[in-house]
Amino acid sequence: MSSQVIVGTQWGDEGKGKIVDVLAQKADMIVRFQGGDNAGHTVIVNGQKHVLHLLPSGVLNPKATCIIGPGVVCNPFVLLQEMKTLEDGGFPCDHIVISDRAQMLMPYHCYQDELEEQAASHKIGTTKKGIGPCYADKYARRGIRYHEFIDFDNFKIRLKECLDFKNKLFTKVYDGKAMDYDQMVKDFEAIYDKIVPMIKETTHIVNDALDQDKIVLFEGAQAAMLDINYGTYPYVTSSSPTSAGVTVGACVAPSKIQNVIGVVKAYSTRVGEGPFVTELNDETGQWIREKGFEYGATTGRPRRCGWLDLLVVKHAAMMNGLTDIVLTKIDVLSGLEKLYICTGYEINGKLYNYIPSDQADVAKAKPVYKVLEGWQEDITKIDSFDALPKACQEYIHFIEEFTGVRISMVSVGPDRVNNIYIHQM
Repeated sequence: MSSQVIVGTQWGDEGKGKIVDVLAQKADMIVRFQGGDNAGHTVIVNGQKHVLHLLPSGVLNPKATCIIGPGVVCNPFVLLQEMKTLEDGGFPCDHIVISDRAQMLMPYHCYQDELEEQAASHKIGTTKKGIGPCYADKYARRGIRYHEFIDFDNFKIRLKECLDFKNKLFTKVYDGKAMDYDQMVKDFEAIYDKIVPMIKETTHIVNDALDQDKIVLFEGAQAAMLDINYGTYPYVTSSSPTSAGVTVGACVAPSKIQNVIGVVKAYSTRVGEGPFVTELNDETGQWIREKGFEYGATTGRPRRCGWLDLLVVKHAAMMNGLTDIVLTKIDVLSGLEKLYICTGYEINGKLYNYIPSDQADVAKAKPVYKVLEGWQEDITKIDSFDALPKACQEYIHFIEEFTGVRISMVSVGPDRVNNIYIHQM
């Protein structure tokens, strides 16, 4: 049995897409276990850029079964558009499977997301992709699962029930417009023959693969600090993008999870609202944004940028049980004279070595920094750890020592070949 879980350790956008793509080349199966098309994973292969939102980043390996798991909220229209884009680019999509237990993200979820964000006095910074409303319906037990789509006559009945409920909400609570049931039926009827052949019961498929010693890669979207339970609540996503999320999102027992690989960006970024202790609202922050091209793959929004917050990474290491770290985008830091790493928070004169749960406290936190020397060399063509500038090596060693997790791979550029391998994962 060989299972690998790939998780983000900050607020997302750490470069998980590239790392999944690299590791997926040796995988027999890739499983996306949570989230929806609010994720944005950028993969660059031979200089060609591919932006994925709903499909697992491992989809570029046509030999591996690619599963959208039970814990995913899957917009079928977005899925088909992504598949068409890949097929137009010469990548086959006949290895994609949708779990029959996955939630069907409906057009009314996107509209509800938009109306709720407009009405909110405190903005969350949602992508308006319908993720929150879809998960809310799932746990309120009124969501539609993919197996219900197979019997289209029954699906139409379920759709009518759900849309009638939503239209009352839209018109009477949010002063919005009612959505057209007949048009929605036509839209779903048009995609029926494309979607239904992909729907399968996946829990036995995944567990059979593990029992047969197949290499199974579990891919999460977003990251630890966006976890619904342990992230910067309420500025979080609506699922658990952690190693524990694999258990409920792919139906895999904890004992079957072997390696948990945390992707760490060499600095910090986040999008949307919420406290950001190491944020740089200055020329350095803008310099990092432009050099790292820190703009959302899904929304195009400029990301907030700051120094590496190792308190956040250590929090992620604890909750995920990380066995390895992959450090990404360290090449972006080349050219800075001094580098600052946050190792603690000072709040009202008290030093914290953990992440407080109350975001009002976090908003008042002052970062406690360790200052390290920077380096000037371009490191994008370096392929061994020993060849890195000494200051860069020290930066890497400090992260390892503080988190207690070994760094097994360092990404020094955007292409799948721009990597330095230190330990076998």
